[in-house]
Order: sequence, then structure tokens, then C-alpha cells
Amino acid sequence: MLKKMLSLALLVISFYVHGQENSPKRQILNDQSVVRGEDGMVYPYNAWKKLMASGKYGLKNRQTTTDSGKPEYLIYELSEKQKVSYFESGAKPRSSDVFVVDQTFEGTKITDINGVKYDLRNLKGKVLVLYFWFLGEKMNNTLVPQLNELAKEYKDNKDVILLAICNNDKSEIKAFLNLNPFDFNIVDSGREISKRYSVKLYPTTVVIDQNNQVKFSTVGSAPSAGYWIKKTINESLALK
Repeated sequence: MLKKMLSLALLVISFYVHGQENSPKRQILNDQSVVRGEDGMVYPYNAWKKLMASGKYGLKNRQTTTDSGKPEYLIYELSEKQKVSYFESGAKPRSSDVFVVDQTFEGTKITDINGVKYDLRNLKGKVLVLYFWFLGEKMNNTLVPQLNELAKEYKDNKDVILLAICNNDKSEIKAFLNLNPFDFNIVDSGREISKRYSVKLYPTTVVIDQNNQVKFSTVGSAPSAGYWIKKTINESLALK
């Protein structure tokens, strides 16, 4: 029952629809909304929702309507420059109540599914990203593609640690990974770790700087989450 209640909030995705260049207007789009690509074709709901979840696309009012008078929206790919203005002009993703910005993160020792050990009590100049999640039909893991982009971005950077704390056991995770690539370092059977940090909403993501200070956190899978995680990582690295 608790998982169901916690997951309901994560199934609703809010999008910032840009009607004018610098005037974002918050509207909730759903499966009845009419969304067209730049080629003019109407995109099915699941198709444009998946594109938006990638963090690479934006939505704006086309300033056109259907024959019945419904407003039409345009989905378009964002350049790196456009991502800044698009995501900065909207509200930041919902923050976590248990990882408050500028609070000290009390780390612990953990081991991932490959046997690699991590001592998070003292990050010693490294930036840490933690993603708390679980496997199940009520779990919204649409943030994973954005996290994979981050893993690709920082794969050769030894000063960035990317860990996914999963409540499921190793066998369940490996079965999931056979069909769904996830490039973070994954910690299995992480329920006790989640309890240690009072994580009750999933997914929860947190960025911790080199001084064990929380610098960003979010609950859910907002399309802008990847942008804010990356920005926070880079800001933390710049202070080294």
C-alpha cells in the first residue's frame, strides 16, 4: 500500500510549455493533448512522453488548434544552449525532504554488485551522485536514460562517483539489466541503506560535493532532472 501511495505522485509528469520565447507557462499535458513534431506529424502520447523523459526535448505552444478548437503543441529537440534557457526558466525539480541542500551527508561503507567497495564517510575530493530506486510495476524509472547520459559524460572522470542504491536483490537486478541498460554502479539489496537515510519516495536522487555537503536533490523523474544533476556536478568540480 505504501509503495502504491508513494508511486502515484511519480506517475504524473509536469511539463513547461513555452508559449513565448521567455515566458514559460505551466500547463499539464496528458494523453488527450495534441503534440506535433517539427515535421507536423501528431505524436502518440507514449511517444512524446518518452522523448520528454529523456531531457533532450522541449514543448511549446504551436499557436494552432485542431478543427475542434483544441490547442496544439510542438515537441522539438533542444540544443545545449536551449537546454539552459528552457530548464533554467522553469521551476527546479521537486526536492527531497530528507536530503536538504547544504546539510552534511553522513556516509557509510557499501559494496556494489561487482564487489567494488566504497567508503562514503569521507569523499576526499570526489563528487557523489546517489540514485535510490527499486524494481516493480509501480516504479517509475524513466530517469534512467538521463542517468546513462551522465554515466557516459563522466565515465573517465575519477572525481565523480555514480551509485544506484536498489532495494531488490542481485538476481532481480541482473534480470532487469539484461533488457534495460543502466550504467551507474549498482548496489543491490539496498533497503537498509534507504532506511538509514529515511528514503521513502522513489526514485530519489542526490548530489553530494567533495566536502560531504548535499548540493542538489530531487524526487521523481522530471525531464529537467538530468540537466540540474549535471549542472550541480560541474559546479562542485569547479570548486576543487
